[in-house]
Amino acid sequence: MNSNPTHREDMTTARSPLPVVLAGARGHGRSHLLNIRRLEERGLVRLAGVCELRPLDAAELDGVGDPEQSADLPALLASTGARIAVLSTPIQTHTDMTLAAARHGAHVLLEKPPAPSYAEFRRMTEGVEAAGVACQIGFQSLGSHAVPAIRRMVEEGAIGELLGVGAAGAWVRDEAYFRRAPWAGHRRLGGADVVDGALTNPLAHAVATALTLAGCSRAEDVEHIETELLHAHAIESDDTSAVRVVTSAGTQVTVAATLCAERSSEPYVIVHGTRGRITFWYRQDRVLVQRAGHGPVETEYGRTDLLENLVDHVTDGEPLRVPPAATGAFMRVVEAVRTAADPLDIPAAHWHTAPGESAPRRVVDGIDALVDASADGLRLFSELGVPWARSTRIEAR
Repeated sequence: MNSNPTHREDMTTARSPLPVVLAGARGHGRSHLLNIRRLEERGLVRLAGVCELRPLDAAELDGVGDPEQSADLPALLASTGARIAVLSTPIQTHTDMTLAAARHGAHVLLEKPPAPSYAEFRRMTEGVEAAGVACQIGFQSLGSHAVPAIRRMVEEGAIGELLGVGAAGAWVRDEAYFRRAPWAGHRRLGGADVVDGALTNPLAHAVATALTLAGCSRAEDVEHIETELLHAHAIESDDTSAVRVVTSAGTQVTVAATLCAERSSEPYVIVHGTRGRITFWYRQDRVLVQRAGHGPVETEYGRTDLLENLVDHVTDGEPLRVPPAATGAFMRVVEAVRTAADPLDIPAAHWHTAPGESAPRRVVDGIDALVDASADGLRLFSELGVPWARSTRIEAR
């Protein structure tokens, strides 16, 4: 069953393509470069500039012309007259980079997580509002058309009364992953918060999506948070963690995440009800509805690209899919992780070393099943009989 998964039809338009500057074009930023090229081909945007410490070479720019390049974002914004800035830079730079763009009147697509602390998030949000520009946060999963569809099903009682929402993410990352950048695997760097952990960066989509499906997107929707932060790798941040958020409506949201899986699998969210459940594989836009008295129904949904949505917002007033306010609850989780005690070591007796893609990796014994059990039962690791986990509770009010 398919619910028209394509983007909106291409339209012939007289409007000029919006000039875009991309800050951070390597690593994950490469995906933004390719997406900008896709939208260039449709006449929606024009890559006017690239901000990188080391300029892109001809091979890296293949297919996107010859944009102006500079390591100075404000100067690049001024010289190009960019209407949109796409920011895919280190987490600890997000607030200052966003505010620099806002001061130049540029609208912003900002990679997740929006900021490394709730205070920085507030500073960024207030600055954007004062400048009168739009800011879209790069949680691509929240552009999925499955998200409002699941929310409607829950509100209409399709699975009975909402009991809670669980999410699971089990990925494989080797030791090289934690050396990919100077800030990788750090909670702090040079006195600045970074908070690069499993819950807050690589599997942040699981957290944000689970919260949104529970009707808990704003900061004020959070009542309290419990965290269990751990690591098997020799890093400062967490690579195996669980969190429970209790919303102001009393709904439980749990997320279990690991970068030390036996094998990588698609992360997912389960919405639990008294008469059924809805499972959402958010990277695939795939939804499975299972409920009493009905056969299972699987549906693939479409997705709205977040940069395209930002362009439509700027030119036609289309509502933003992921404005900063819609990530306030997620930022409460980031703050809980930031202020929690440093992650516990998972004892060596509970993990083993295996070959990785480019370096050895550490595998936590039985973690794949534990992550699934957490999402299925809305339980933290410590509640699943794991000897190496303990919880920290933080009141959000």
